[in-house]
Amino acid sequence: MTDHQHHGHDQGHAHGRAHDHGLGQDGGAGLAEDPCAAEAAPGAEKSGGGRLWTVDEHLADILAAVARVAPLPPLELQLLEAQGCLTVDELVSGVALPPFDNSSMDGYAVRVADLEGATKDYPSVLAVVGDVAAGAAALPVIGPGQCARIMTGAPIPPGAEAVVPVEWTDAGTGSDKAATTMAPQGGEPVASGGEVRIFQPVESGAFVRRRGDDIAEGQSLLPAGTRLGPTQIGLLAAIGRDTVRVRPRPRVVVLSTGSELVQPGSRVGPGQISDSNSFALTAAARDAGAIAYRVGGVPDDAEKLREVIDDQLIRADLIVTSGGVSVGAYDVVKEALGEQVSFRKLRMQPGKPQGFGVLEGSGGPVPILALPGNPVSAYLSFELFVRPAIRAMLGAPDIHRPVVTARLTEGLGSPTGRRQFARGSYDPVAGTVTPVGGAGSHLLGALAHANALIVVPEDATSVASGAEVETVLLD
Repeated sequence: MTDHQHHGHDQGHAHGRAHDHGLGQDGGAGLAEDPCAAEAAPGAEKSGGGRLWTVDEHLADILAAVARVAPLPPLELQLLEAQGCLTVDELVSGVALPPFDNSSMDGYAVRVADLEGATKDYPSVLAVVGDVAAGAAALPVIGPGQCARIMTGAPIPPGAEAVVPVEWTDAGTGSDKAATTMAPQGGEPVASGGEVRIFQPVESGAFVRRRGDDIAEGQSLLPAGTRLGPTQIGLLAAIGRDTVRVRPRPRVVVLSTGSELVQPGSRVGPGQISDSNSFALTAAARDAGAIAYRVGGVPDDAEKLREVIDDQLIRADLIVTSGGVSVGAYDVVKEALGEQVSFRKLRMQPGKPQGFGVLEGSGGPVPILALPGNPVSAYLSFELFVRPAIRAMLGAPDIHRPVVTARLTEGLGSPTGRRQFARGSYDPVAGTVTPVGGAGSHLLGALAHANALIVVPEDATSVASGAEVETVLLD
């Protein structure tokens, strides 16, 4: 079953869309309120007219509309369901860790004074008055000349001041040799009630994990906005938390259009290609922190596309399409959504044709970003426009990729009036970036070897080798 055959809500994602997002009911993303949007009506752009938008203008328009539905309302989720989400509140520990003094070794809980002067030739001999295992509740009291066998993690019994590792003792065998295990006699433990020989003294507190050594009661653990990974979830479980209030991950539906697309693994006939965009963009959405669903290979049929999108609105916080946004005769996204999405031409390369709008779903407004179909154009458009939208919906403070200045190792040409995003290989040690592949928007092989984007501004037609360039880091 392909992803688009699943028509219901994702059962593992608890947040609904019945709340008011603050948008109007016209589904138009409020674009008419933006003077830039008013200059470039969708109809004019659809016919090839309208002004050229800058990258910054297009992104600002997207983020302004997304801000009305972002960040998503907080939820109280079970710990494992919250993985990958961002915390809403500062998290403070209500308990101490460790919660009690406990042993860090297998050995014997002792009084320090009883071992003064102990040596291999003149060991201290103590009476073993009990065993203390991890989880023990009833504890023996350690008096003068006494000790208790103790296991790692077990609570320190009253009267004991330190723990002696078993390797410093004979483990109760009566031998003058140090033991290596708590069960030296054929694997059978030595019963408590006997004696143990200890061959060296110990300092107070040795091999004892003190209560609160790791975390004090009332200590701040994680600031608001922390992404919950395995270690953070483990920490919350350790302090006894089973739920946490987080920003849910946005649900992103990714679909690619084109009658020429076939599912990878299927036979590719004449004029057909494997659908790569839906896989790359779904993976990119997940990498950005979203729960992403892939809808592959919608044919060039406007009615069919409208049906698929309507079907997906019930489970989507954001929809991303690729293909069908240019000036061809079969640009199905334009045909299907021309009245609801503003289609624009941007001053960028690659990725000149773009579309953006807000659809009205049954549970509220759903932003839609329509990306070009060429693989490189689609991916770079995702990085520039979709990823910041997803990060904003997450409530993340860092919605943009990091940008550094690097020295260009090879010269680059760039078209007049376009901001070019050339694929590059960034070397953080040398502080250099090297162009990877050509400028073609179909060169997917080169993209797989790039870890950065080299930015050439609109007013530059070339950049010489050795020049300092703005570099967007993708890893």
